[in-house]
Amino acid sequence: MNPGYAGERIALLTQHGKERVIAPVLEPALACRVELVGGFDTDQLGSFTRETPRPGTQLEAARRKARIGMELSGLPIGLASEGSFGPDPFSGLFPWNVEMLVLIDDRLGLEVVGLAQGPGGGGQLLSGEWPAVEGFARREGFPEHQLVLRPDGPDDARVAKGIADWARLRAGFDDALAQSARGQVFVEPDLRAFANPTRLRRIGEAAQALARRLTSHCPACGRPGYGVVSREGGLPCADCGLPTRQPRADVWQCGGCGHRESVPRTDRHRADPQHCDHCNP
Repeated sequence: MNPGYAGERIALLTQHGKERVIAPVLEPALACRVELVGGFDTDQLGSFTRETPRPGTQLEAARRKARIGMELSGLPIGLASEGSFGPDPFSGLFPWNVEMLVLIDDRLGLEVVGLAQGPGGGGQLLSGEWPAVEGFARREGFPEHQLVLRPDGPDDARVAKGIADWARLRAGFDDALAQSARGQVFVEPDLRAFANPTRLRRIGEAAQALARRLTSHCPACGRPGYGVVSREGGLPCADCGLPTRQPRADVWQCGGCGHRESVPRTDRHRADPQHCDHCNP
């Protein structure tokens, strides 16, 4: 059996305060030490304040950060977090935040991901009126949730970010309005982790998910990271008994030896007929 991460030093590359919600979760769960790695501007890899687009996928960006942290620290184990924002996966109408925390362990040839998602990201406003900006700020949870201002629109390079008090917000609004060619100011939440408590909490949830994976060991080889990788459909309909597309089992798999098993659901044994292609075609 692999002993896990007791006593191990794990590199974490971040410049936005993510260690505040990652270390308190992983250190007691794994008996490890999360070591903050500095000396690298992670905004070079993509920024939520739009100056630098993120190349590649969310997972690729997290891997890249983890690798850089490992190289800078000289440690064989690294952590990194990456977030994304877009429409919710259900209706597509609401802002949605997905946070991914990846651990790379070169000793074991292991990569494990913790994932958390939920509402987040906030709205946007384009207005030349201070009362509208003030109302938007209150709805977005300002000043605890910081804001970003630009003249004219989201792609303007002139940006004021990290706005965290009402005096700076008013001054920033007046300044952006004076620079605007159309008499409008674009306002949106600052989505950097230290500036957005909602996002920071979600990163903490991703750390909890990662801790659960890393304390789950493969029953065949003992490697950490054993967990659910997919779901099998086929939950029988409560009316006709035919299989539906609803999940009937979780598929667990080891990232090392490949051991795989199907674990039937225990919370539900029959699917609502509304999900049955036979009863509700």
